[in-house]
Amino acid sequence: MTTTPSAGRELSNPPSDGISNLRFSNNSDHLLVSSWDKRVRLYDVSTNSLRGEFLHGGAVLDCCFHDDFSGFSVGADYKVRRIVFNVGKEDILGTHDKPVRCVEYSYAAGQVITGSWDKTVKCWDPRGASGPERTQVGTYLQPERVYSMSLVGHRLVVATAGRHVNIYDLRNMSQPEQRRESSLKYQTRCVRCYPNGTGYALSSVEGRVAMEFFDLSEAAQAKKYAFKCHRKTEAGRDIVYPVNSIAFHPIYGTFATGGCDGFVNIWDGNNKKRLYQYSKYPTSISAQSFSRDGQLLAVASSYTFEEGEKSYEPEAIFVRNVNEIEVKPKPKVYPNPAA
Repeated sequence: MTTTPSAGRELSNPPSDGISNLRFSNNSDHLLVSSWDKRVRLYDVSTNSLRGEFLHGGAVLDCCFHDDFSGFSVGADYKVRRIVFNVGKEDILGTHDKPVRCVEYSYAAGQVITGSWDKTVKCWDPRGASGPERTQVGTYLQPERVYSMSLVGHRLVVATAGRHVNIYDLRNMSQPEQRRESSLKYQTRCVRCYPNGTGYALSSVEGRVAMEFFDLSEAAQAKKYAFKCHRKTEAGRDIVYPVNSIAFHPIYGTFATGGCDGFVNIWDGNNKKRLYQYSKYPTSISAQSFSRDGQLLAVASSYTFEEGEKSYEPEAIFVRNVNEIEVKPKPKVYPNPAA
């Protein structure tokens, strides 16, 4: 790996177009990456090697693991795929009526859950034979297009356009347990459940993150809050950046946010403070993932077109050891002209 002290180690053979998501395996240092270049790639981070890739019929908008060498992918060609890297095999579980934005695999329910811009969430049983009539478990209408989803245990959180948030119990998907509206005023970018299962964090395009709790009691709801991040002041003007990604540390419950400002911030949500800000990455942060033991953080540096067409740095995936102290360049000291 290339050593870049300020950003982490850079993976070889990165995607050639926007990185839509990346995820570490629950069992190893394998990393699954989906991209707008129509490919899903499997990397072994420990050896900096590309273990395999699949080419789809359109941009791949999300991916998730099933086991170390297989997973699921969705995208702009409306299809839900199971992909098996060690034998080079793929199956079509079924389709949506519009591009599919999100996919999650529930180990608790043994189901694949997909969310689409066709305003539906669908559940699939990947153990069934190929074909939608055998694998599809259910279709659940949403108030708007699905933008982000997250799972913890049997709980599923679905964030849609129009700032809607639906919370489901996978054991009874007939209707949401709770229907909420985002406490943030602007469009939702990302939702991620707390590892301890008590709530979720939600980010918006307007440089804010909301910390929410499932328990509707007055005491629990009194703990919720929102905070500003990924913004700067320039020439007296506030410049605000979308917060594209949230990733929770699997052990400590601290979390990372990544924004269109190219920064990754590490937060302690319980104590409401920022612990660290890594040096700026080459371009927008589109996705992040902690490894299973929390030792590694994978960061996708990939322009998300928040400023439209312009020249930008190529896509890159950096992997940093979160326990290493970052080597930051010392500021230059200039002589005082008044001295």
